[in-house]
Amino acid sequence: MEIRPVLAVIIFVYSREGNAWGLSEDGRLDFVELAEKYDRDVEEFEVLTEDGYKLKLFRLPGGRRGPLLLMHGVFDSADTWIIRGNTSLAITLVDRGHDVWAGNCRGNKYGRSHVRLDPDVDEEFWEFSFEEFGYYDLPAIIDSVLNHTAAGSVTAIGHSQGNTIFYVLAATRPEYNEKVNLMIALSPICFLQNVPPPLKTIIELSPSLNELAEFLNLREMLGENSALTAKWRTLCPKPLIGYKICIQAILFLLTGDDEDELEPDFVPTVVGHFPTGTSEKNLYHFGQVASGRKFARYDYGAKVNFAIYNRSTPPEYDLSAVRFKVALLVGANDKLSTPDDVAILRQKLPNVVYYLLIPRRKMNHPDFIWGRHIEDYLLPYLFDLI
Repeated sequence: MEIRPVLAVIIFVYSREGNAWGLSEDGRLDFVELAEKYDRDVEEFEVLTEDGYKLKLFRLPGGRRGPLLLMHGVFDSADTWIIRGNTSLAITLVDRGHDVWAGNCRGNKYGRSHVRLDPDVDEEFWEFSFEEFGYYDLPAIIDSVLNHTAAGSVTAIGHSQGNTIFYVLAATRPEYNEKVNLMIALSPICFLQNVPPPLKTIIELSPSLNELAEFLNLREMLGENSALTAKWRTLCPKPLIGYKICIQAILFLLTGDDEDELEPDFVPTVVGHFPTGTSEKNLYHFGQVASGRKFARYDYGAKVNFAIYNRSTPPEYDLSAVRFKVALLVGANDKLSTPDDVAILRQKLPNVVYYLLIPRRKMNHPDFIWGRHIEDYLLPYLFDLI
């Protein structure tokens, strides 16, 4: 099993380049265009963070119910909530009367802008990890939603990293506990010490991979306009071979398999939106959390740590400071957010009001956002919560 992802990556990297001719129409549309295609009202806003990043925030206006904020995972964007069209989570929630907002973190295709830094020129632009998502991006997004709606708080739904940043927010800016009335965590990521191979192997190699990235001056990973992303969007939509390499041999080995829910016909749509970029520092921070077995701040090495933290090792985020209500929804077949790691998180959070191991045995990491039949195995639980 260990050699399969290696072979897949070799085939992928050396595949013939070409245009993304195989993407579906929905794979080529952005958030606003998708909303308009499916006859939903949509609004677009620009959010400015305290440290100068410009982020796009999308709204699907609903009924009188309070604002519901959706936050995406790593390598992802707000698109993830709408690419299933009329059966997607964002549109389903709007149709049930919710005022839906979809945020973006810096570094993805909707967050490659800054008041003074150029992401294609300035290395400083990419000096961020999930800490900055939680400390800068999320407060700016929440405040923008509340300012536009005059609401007192938001209900939040996060997927994967989209949950991690809420824990960082509450631990570093405790005043925001009052601005989140419920955090629904789909496939929660916080601890990563029980992930299986091949991800476990990648984590073990992360210090060496980080050194290699620094040597090659790689700051942005799998960005919207990168050569690897272009290869991904060329190869993956190809019949048979694209699904076998991109989904079965790469994605499913990292996230858990579920061919019934991420079917071949959907691939030309999903690969048009994923991946859409993050920083190498962000990936390495997750690697540090996994290898160190602690949910801690970024480790710069003893000398720099002393300058920043006044100690040789980075401090842990105080999860006891996460006072808002949290609902944890977990997949038994999820190789990124394993039930064992979520159990550690559940023990450390002080206000877990709901926990569910989804009954569907093959529930994996992408099923929570891209699953073909989420109305059967996920949405009923969400509706009960919100």
